[in-house]
Amino acid sequence: MTAPARVPRGEARARLLEAARNLVRHKGFAATSVDELCAAAGVTKGAFFHHFASKEALGVALIDDWTETTGAMFAAHPYNSLPDPLDRVFAYLDLRREILDQALPEFTCVAGTTVQEAYETSPAIRAAAERSIQSGVEHVRSHLAEALAARPVPGVTAEGLARQLQVVVQGGIILAKAANDAEPAREAFDHLERYLRLTFDRPAA
Repeated sequence: MTAPARVPRGEARARLLEAARNLVRHKGFAATSVDELCAAAGVTKGAFFHHFASKEALGVALIDDWTETTGAMFAAHPYNSLPDPLDRVFAYLDLRREILDQALPEFTCVAGTTVQEAYETSPAIRAAAERSIQSGVEHVRSHLAEALAARPVPGVTAEGLARQLQVVVQGGIILAKAANDAEPAREAFDHLERYLRLTFDRPAA
């Protein structure tokens, strides 16, 4: 019998993270075993434990990698160069709607999915998820801060409004999972845009 091909040096960790991202989005963190991760990544258990001291450590690394990857994607998007900060926020929502066109597991949030299962049993995973979600808050907070500086709204802060966007993103994904349909998330984004337009007195084009 031919021995399985050896994974090139330096690739095992990346393969494990990619496999974890896929399996967690489809099955959840608790239901994904180390054996499944190794099989999906094409690596040995020895390679797994060389890179991660435990499944929990893999979970933290997975969320941190997710945060870095998605953060870079949003930061590099052309809407960040729009002159009007509120237009940037609307374009961000448009991108979120485009993401919903993918298969349901492909638009779920790794941090949100994992923390729902492990927030009480794993403080390390909860902290990683908090960092991840806060990074999403920070991305839109700067745009909202500019919009509020130009048009202050009594009782509204950029931080609070940015957190509301994350509530809609994460809540919309949960509703989509429950319905097995992206439409509830899309509807939530539409309601959020209407709220922002009313708040900033910005009629639809």
